[in-house]
Amino acid sequence: MSSPSTGRARPPTSTSAGPADDDLGTPRVAGRATVDAGVDTGGLYGRPARGGRAPVASPGGPGGRGPGGPGQGPGGPGGPGGHPRRRIRPRWGRIALVVGVVLALVAGGIALSGYLFVKHIDAKFQHIDAFSTIPGQRPAKTNDGSQNILLLGSDSRDTAASADLSGWRTDTIMLMHVTADHKHAYVISIPRDSWLHIPQSMSQPNHGNTNAKINAAFSWGGVPLTVETVEQFTNVYIDHVVLINFGGFKEVTNALGGVDMYVDKTITSIHKPHRVFTKGTHHFNGAQALDYVRQREQFGNGDLTRVKHQQEFLKAIMDKATSTGTLTSIGKLNSFLGALSKAVLVDKGFDLGSMAWQLHSLRSSDMTFLTSPTSGFATEADGESAVVVDKAKAATLYAAVRNDTVGDWIKGNKTS
Repeated sequence: MSSPSTGRARPPTSTSAGPADDDLGTPRVAGRATVDAGVDTGGLYGRPARGGRAPVASPGGPGGRGPGGPGQGPGGPGGPGGHPRRRIRPRWGRIALVVGVVLALVAGGIALSGYLFVKHIDAKFQHIDAFSTIPGQRPAKTNDGSQNILLLGSDSRDTAASADLSGWRTDTIMLMHVTADHKHAYVISIPRDSWLHIPQSMSQPNHGNTNAKINAAFSWGGVPLTVETVEQFTNVYIDHVVLINFGGFKEVTNALGGVDMYVDKTITSIHKPHRVFTKGTHHFNGAQALDYVRQREQFGNGDLTRVKHQQEFLKAIMDKATSTGTLTSIGKLNSFLGALSKAVLVDKGFDLGSMAWQLHSLRSSDMTFLTSPTSGFATEADGESAVVVDKAKAATLYAAVRNDTVGDWIKGNKTS
């Protein structure tokens, strides 16, 4: 078995917004969206490689190789015979957070609309096979009523979701745990540069069975390998998977009339038209919000700050949806979900009506955002920089997910 060669990933291409998108939102006196900043953040190395699998070359990272490091999107691994594949320049891929809208916001309106409305909307969502090709034994599934949903953001260049996933990349990975009583949800962001074991790809056997950044899993084996990697990493059974294309990020925000977000530091965007985001609360349209949460190079801890801004955006969009009557107006909800369905893919077992009923009482105040435990950054043996997972602390967090006691874990892991 030959080791694949790796090409150097290129920085994200700049994109120009239209005239209506170029203006920075004006300051507003709105409340800021917040996340739990008192929790130490940071992942867990997976189980040892399965017997009989020969290790292959790890993908590159920052510095331009493999699935990308700070400021760079994932690079495609080399193909057979060592010839690198055509590189796809990374796009925005920071938008899995919008998927939370599907899971946590639709229920109020659906409760009013009835069975036929649910079936009408559910039929609009494209479904994919996320689980059937996962080899070996998966983690034990709990029967306490809790749900674990994997949210993935795509770097697809297309604005519409495609069921064949051609051209997709992912560097936004979140595990959403809904408690057994369905009264609270915990959204755990796993940094895309987390260094851990990735199993061998069933679709591309020359890839995997090696340590790499977690976002390499999607490049090498799509959704099934990503699910297998996360399950191995956490020992948590994944019930459902939701993917969203970057176009949904902008469209959903605009459908709600924009969102209010707090900018914690004045920065200039590295992407055209190089907006200046000044410190303070602003009202953003879709293009502005997308641009803001893309930024990472201006911050000392890069990807971790970007993850925090993603979480703040999700909370802001949920607050806006609940405060503008989107959930209780059949017309608004139908338009909202219709637009969202064009950019969203779900696993074959995902049923919108059932999920909506389970989450019908959730609002943004019932959701807690945190980041999988890390312990800083390190340069790996091949020279790439990666996020170092805090194995001991991550093990306790994901044990709490399995035991449905994440709230207790948070209380015991506050910073001083």
